[in-house]
Amino acid sequence: PPEGIDIVQKRLLTDHYVVFYDPQMRDAPQSIDDYLAARHITVRYGNNRTLEFDQMLENQGIDRNIVLRVPNFTAIAEFLRGSKMIATLPSLLQNHALRDFAQTAVPITTLKPGTIDLPIYMCWHQRYQHDPSHQWLREQLEDVFSLKLKTPTKRPLKQKTS
Repeated sequence: PPEGIDIVQKRLLTDHYVVFYDPQMRDAPQSIDDYLAARHITVRYGNNRTLEFDQMLENQGIDRNIVLRVPNFTAIAEFLRGSKMIATLPSLLQNHALRDFAQTAVPITTLKPGTIDLPIYMCWHQRYQHDPSHQWLREQLEDVFSLKLKTPTKRPLKQKTS
């Protein structure tokens, strides 16, 4: 989340990274070797910023075969569909943008604790801390996220068909 003495933040939830893939084209990577050798799609934002997960892997000296970088999460599905590529992304994307794909855990057991965690924060400037409209909006967001978390989002993994 953004930092600063004038920024207030509250964690809404913690998601985690998973590996998405097209089960019609490939099986889930079963080992670190399978994972690292696979062709990867990832997101690189317009300001040339990468996903925190990608940065953490790079900082730990873990090199993947990234063959495609797209500007946003919604672009991933079009490239993933019908290919043997994989994408390591936040699991909540299974609910919309990547709902047609299977997912599995990231098969890297040597990752530092917390590497696959993805905290989601709500942030605002302190000048809005006591603003009634802003307080109402923050309460609504908290309610939506708490309801969403009470509803199971996991679906069974689709298996490759021969």
